Amino acid sequence: MSDDDVRRVRAGRRTVEVHRPGKVLFPAGDGAAEYTKGDLADYYRSVARFMLPHLRGRPLMLERHPDGLDGPRFMQKNTPESYPDWVRRVEVAKEGGTVCHTVCDDTATLVLLADQAAVTPHRWLSRTGSLDRPDRMVFDLDPAGDDFEPVREAARLLGGLLDELGLPTALMTTGSRGLHVVVPLNGRHDFDDVRQFARDTADTLAAAHPDRLTTAARKKERGDRLYLDVQRNAYAQTAVAPFAVRAKPGAPVAVPVEWSALDDPGLHARRWTINDAADQARSDPWAGAPARGRALGPARRRLDALR
Repeated sequence: MSDDDVRRVRAGRRTVEVHRPGKVLFPAGDGAAEYTKGDLADYYRSVARFMLPHLRGRPLMLERHPDGLDGPRFMQKNTPESYPDWVRRVEVAKEGGTVCHTVCDDTATLVLLADQAAVTPHRWLSRTGSLDRPDRMVFDLDPAGDDFEPVREAARLLGGLLDELGLPTALMTTGSRGLHVVVPLNGRHDFDDVRQFARDTADTLAAAHPDRLTTAARKKERGDRLYLDVQRNAYAQTAVAPFAVRAKPGAPVAVPVEWSALDDPGLHARRWTINDAADQARSDPWAGAPARGRALGPARRRLDALR
């Protein structure tokens, strides 16, 4: 490989080599712009200070596309031995052994992952010090079709219920089809308790709006109803990270938004791309979210009273 095929990027205290920066990862077509590996690295470097607080200390599952969107996809859990020693790793227990996950604590690691064509980092909902106790609970609002109006309606309904339960919430576009509603927790509940609470909350909402919402895991049972997905609230499951690029034409980005954004007729799941997501990041839409998460005990009592 010649020097022309390598671009050196300053990332914090380190310099990271981006190989073949002109490699097209997102081909142009159907109105979508073309983006290269160099574009991906530049984007992640530009949003690092906004994104890293959502990544630090969390095991990652990396969605890699070495040959671009038109090539094969790899879901990478284990950290390759070829990664530099300064990349943080964590050994995570799994059935029959362990997995050595990558942890992204700094800008240099984020740029390195872009060099590896790790288009989308998916994060655990718990941190390395307490892997079995999540500090995030996620509701994925997954519509049956491309109409975004049912997603708005479901977000308002879910947000209202969670507010009634006394839980703080944050809203994020997924960069794919729907929205995520994120609840910060205090990290004292295990995954079983959090998943059960999320499932009971979703069931309560779906029972109140059976014509619009469902918790049916099987697609054939959902019909045209929006699916309230709580499956990510389990050990070793992941959710797309805030400001992560999605492996879709045009390089859409999962972007935090304020609840008032639901009133914007221009809002949709792929509203922002790597071309403009950094501008949205600077507005800090989650600035009003509490720094410390909540316990589920009081919310559980309120939910049981509703059920």
